[in-house]
Amino acid sequence: MSRSPQKRSSGCGCLSVSAFAVLVIVLFAVGMSVFGGAVSLPFSSKEPVPADVPPAAAEPAPVVDLIAGDRPSEQLIEWSEQISSDTRIDPQAVRAYGIAERWAAENFPTCNLSWNTLAGLGFVESRHGTYNGDWLNRSHLDENGVAEPRIIGIALDGSPGFAEIRDTDNGVLDGDTEYDRAVGPMQFIPSTWNQYVVDIRGTGAPDPQQIDDAAASAANLLCFGGRDLATEAGWTEAIRAYNQSDEYVADVRDAAANYALNQSA
Repeated sequence: MSRSPQKRSSGCGCLSVSAFAVLVIVLFAVGMSVFGGAVSLPFSSKEPVPADVPPAAAEPAPVVDLIAGDRPSEQLIEWSEQISSDTRIDPQAVRAYGIAERWAAENFPTCNLSWNTLAGLGFVESRHGTYNGDWLNRSHLDENGVAEPRIIGIALDGSPGFAEIRDTDNGVLDGDTEYDRAVGPMQFIPSTWNQYVVDIRGTGAPDPQQIDDAAASAANLLCFGGRDLATEAGWTEAIRAYNQSDEYVADVRDAAANYALNQSA
């Protein structure tokens, strides 16, 4: 898994102070909307989030039948609507995190994984399937929950700040036969995907670019080994299984805490 850097544009300094300030706010909001991120402006009414670890758990998703229909997450359509409106997360992503929470509750009953922790990861990794590194051709989740265009990270070739991971999947998932690349909304390295993959839709062909499969597989990774995410040690260890960075852990915590408050990250 890898993080996606954010960029900011700067103004020209040729306007009056008041006009320049307004322009900076507008440009910043537009720039952040391109990235799929939330914008916190001076007049924002968002509640501040606590620094608690683990972050508070959001209200859980309803109990559903994990094998019902072609896409079990569709049972959560009604549940997801208001959450999507409040948090500005694509409703398909909300449902994916919710069905993954229910999957974890059934398969790892002592894990205590909440959907908003998965949403925190999804926000940091790809802005819930919308950030792919290309400002002008952002990804989106299609009607089947698949990221289009596909989200494929940079080559993990040992460049400064990145590990060197030689190809493990013959380029099947990432199109690279020399180095591995993180793929999909939850940014799985191919070898990690193959270790933790969950076919939540029961298709026989789970896809890391499909948000339901990706979120359930992330739940498997987080809960694997008997972690209890209701504890500080368990939650931190789980997030570090994704990325060892302290900054990364804090970013996921902040996003998850915002979602627990039913507001955008």
